[in-house]
Amino acid sequence: MINCYKILGVRQDATAAEIKKAYRLKAKEFHPDTSHSADSEKFRQLVKAYEILSDARQRSIFDVSFFSQFDFRTKPKDSFDYHEWLSKRTDYESRAKLIFFDLMHHREDEAVSEFKRMCVNHVDFSLKHWFSREDFMDYGYILAEELTIRGEYYDAIILLEQIIRMEYSYSYFRLFFPEVLDFTLSILKRNIDGYINDELAIDVWERALDLGFKAEENAFFLRKMAQAYKRIGDVRTASICMEEAARLCPQKNLS
Repeated sequence: MINCYKILGVRQDATAAEIKKAYRLKAKEFHPDTSHSADSEKFRQLVKAYEILSDARQRSIFDVSFFSQFDFRTKPKDSFDYHEWLSKRTDYESRAKLIFFDLMHHREDEAVSEFKRMCVNHVDFSLKHWFSREDFMDYGYILAEELTIRGEYYDAIILLEQIIRMEYSYSYFRLFFPEVLDFTLSILKRNIDGYINDELAIDVWERALDLGFKAEENAFFLRKMAQAYKRIGDVRTASICMEEAARLCPQKNLS
């Protein structure tokens, strides 16, 4: 039997979310669509390991067999503490790297908190300026997941918008891009109206119109924008949004 935890590079007490994250990051190393040094056997083992660990029953059976065979304890820290070094620096690059370092070392709360702090206090702060597009798209998506878990929906959408636009420009994600679009659409439909104020909601839905969703999805965004504009007293713009929604998706009842 294969060591599923070792293949995915996670601890035995890894959460389901951590296992999913590890699989997403590892897949690009071996999948022929995302790597020049693709290894079909390693990719097959990776998929098998993920299937086992992502299923509660299979994971339980696996743990019984392997519990005592592997040491998943954290390795001793090196004499140079990279996290401490980053924490003491105030430049944008170091703060950006600290956010992603924390994100991937089981400090998700710290990563989200620092990201929020930097965005609020420094309007020109941007994560994507300090990483390769591959790393930004991978870690940015994981950060968007963590933001969503904590109800920071606006910030999650802004990150996902950057990832989607980057994907359209560079075609990197491939294997996971449908998941990115589905995740983004789910937030746009379920976690904007009533969760953030109308001005931010309008901004989010307006951004969504340029992300390549289907006409019926864009019509949905426009109807939501119309409702928000009505609430803030802009009846004329609300009417324009409704007319455009009807044009995009005339079969829908827009009343």
